[in-house]
Amino acid sequence: MVLGQEKVSILNLPTPLEYLKNLSDELGIQLYLKRDDMTGLGMGGNKLRKLEYILKDALDKGATMLITEGGVQTNHGRLTAAVAAKYNMRCGIVAIGDYPGELSANLLLDRLMGAEVIIKKDDGRPSTVQYKELVNNTIKKYEAQGETVYYIPLGGSDDNGILGYYECAVELTSQAAAMGIGDARVITAVGSLGTYMGLYCGFNNENSGLQLTGVAIMPFDHNKEQSIVKLFDRVKEAYGMKINAGLKDFNIEKDYVRGGYNLPSREVREAVRLMAEKEAILLDPCYTGKCFAAIIDMMKEGKIKKGEKIIMIHTGGMPGLYTKHHRVEFEKELIDGVTILD
Repeated sequence: MVLGQEKVSILNLPTPLEYLKNLSDELGIQLYLKRDDMTGLGMGGNKLRKLEYILKDALDKGATMLITEGGVQTNHGRLTAAVAAKYNMRCGIVAIGDYPGELSANLLLDRLMGAEVIIKKDDGRPSTVQYKELVNNTIKKYEAQGETVYYIPLGGSDDNGILGYYECAVELTSQAAAMGIGDARVITAVGSLGTYMGLYCGFNNENSGLQLTGVAIMPFDHNKEQSIVKLFDRVKEAYGMKINAGLKDFNIEKDYVRGGYNLPSREVREAVRLMAEKEAILLDPCYTGKCFAAIIDMMKEGKIKKGEKIIMIHTGGMPGLYTKHHRVEFEKELIDGVTILD
C-alpha cells in the first residue's frame, strides 16, 4: 500500500540493486543498476509496477477487458497483455503506426499472450486526436460484445500508475542506504512521464537523499513540459502530498533524443553492446540503451563527475532488440564475428 492506496501484488519485490564493477572500472564512476527488468510477468519491465495499482482499480470496477494504447512495439502493451492473461481478462492494444511486415518482438509476445492488436496507419493528424478516436471506437466495439472495458492510458502513466514508482522510490531509498550510497543520483529514461513522476514524488515526499535525473527518449517540447506540470499537480491533489514543484524542479536531460522516438542510433547500439560485453546485461534500443548512452555522453561533457555514484533504472524492454529496424542495424555491425563453415 502506498499513500493509502492498495494494489494487486503480482511481482517479486524488491528487485535487485546491483553494482556493475566492470563498467564502473571502465567508466570511472560507481555505477549501479536497479533491475526492474526482473519484475516477472511477460519478460518483465517497469510498467508492471504501475499495473499492480491500475489492475486493482480495474478489478474493483468489475472490468473484464483491458484496453491500452502505444507504439506498434509498445512495452506497456505487452505487459498489459501479461497482466490480463494472468487474471483471465481480455486485452486490446491500440497502436498508430506501420505494421513492420512481420510478427516479431513485442507484437509476437502480445499475440502469444492472447492480446488483440489494432494497428492504424498514421494519417498525419495529431497523434492525440488519432489515438482518442481509435480508442473510443475500439471500446465501443468490445462493449457491444458484452465486455466491461477498462482503459489504461499511454504507458500506464496516470494517477494510479505513478504509485508503482512512488513505491519503487521508497524501496530503492532503503536499498541504497543499506549499500552506503544513500546520496547517489538516480537516472531513468523518460517517456510517458509516469516512472519519472512516481520516483520524483517518492524521493521528495519521503525525504530521500537520492537525487533524480531523467533522460528524455523523445522530444521534450512545450506540450510535454505542460503535461509534466499538470501530472504533478493532479497527483499532489489526489494524494494530499505536502511537497510543491514546478517545471524548474524537474531535472530532465533533453539533448539525447537521438533523432526521435525509437529510431536506430549508432551511439545507442554502442551503449547496448558495451553493457552486454562488460556485464552480460541486455538493454533495449528505445529506452534503456538510450539512457545508458546519455550517461556515457554526460560523463564526457562533465555533467557526471568522475567517481560519482550513479543508479540507473533498468526499465526492461529487451524484446525491442528483436524489432526489425533495430535488428538489421545490429546485424550489419555484428555479422563479422560469425564464422560459417561448410
